[in-house]
Amino acid sequence: MSPADKPTVLIVDDDINTVSMLNDNLDNAGFTVLVALEGSQALSITQQIVPNIILMDAMMPHLDGFETSRRLRLNPTLRHTPIIFMTGLSETRNVVDAFDIGVVDYVIKPIRIEELLARMRTHLHNSQLTSSAYNALESVGQLTCAFSPQGRLLWATPHSYRLLEQCCDKEFTLSRPFVNRLLAWLRSAPSQPLVLSGLALPLRLHLMRTTDNGELLLRLEETAKKDDECAILRRHFALTQRESEVMSWIAKGKTNREIGQILSLSPRTVNKHLEQIFRKLAVDNRTSAAALALRILESSPAHS
Repeated sequence: MSPADKPTVLIVDDDINTVSMLNDNLDNAGFTVLVALEGSQALSITQQIVPNIILMDAMMPHLDGFETSRRLRLNPTLRHTPIIFMTGLSETRNVVDAFDIGVVDYVIKPIRIEELLARMRTHLHNSQLTSSAYNALESVGQLTCAFSPQGRLLWATPHSYRLLEQCCDKEFTLSRPFVNRLLAWLRSAPSQPLVLSGLALPLRLHLMRTTDNGELLLRLEETAKKDDECAILRRHFALTQRESEVMSWIAKGKTNREIGQILSLSPRTVNKHLEQIFRKLAVDNRTSAAALALRILESSPAHS
């Protein structure tokens, strides 16, 4: 196994004997091992390197495992990194507190290395599946997130997290004004997107669906650049607003099905808009329309 293929584990423990034992066994099991002897070191390391999994001692001086884990979860790049507690604590309250701050599992000291490795492999596999799913959504332009019925952010694709930071405080908790607007919009059974202006990058939120357990799946849309593109296309080709939106996505290589999903249109409606676009541009296929759109956008000073 090459170094690039080896998963990276961060051990956070102030007990040198435990660290030494884990380092030897995990190295032999094919992991790249990083070590932090206290919580603050773990926070510093993860600002530079994103481990695949974290083993966290619960009881440490200065910054214990509970507080360290809570702070790690504030880093969007670590939101799907499994954290496994290593602890001598076994009271229900301690276990519940650990899961509440985002710990995925725990092992009781003294550590049985075979059991730990089995748990690590399971959580690494699940984490990789989750990351792959989010990255796949993002790769096809789906800026997606999910909220609870109370307005709590449950998950989001990576770029969606970066966009939602505009609506969050320093600990990545959604601000109350944003939550209030979101809930009011959702209660109205929205057919139109929620427009969030006054941000560094204005956003539109589209309600995709509500799941069986009440989660609200939303699609985010960056409006500034897209609106500029639509305005340019609309003026140059005398298109309607909707036609300019369809043409903008055609220029980005989206299929009719994808455009329909993005704009909440049926494929038949997308085809009708395309017919009008082809007529106005005097072309007979989407490739020619996309080439014209790109030529106009690239030559426009407003788009550069």
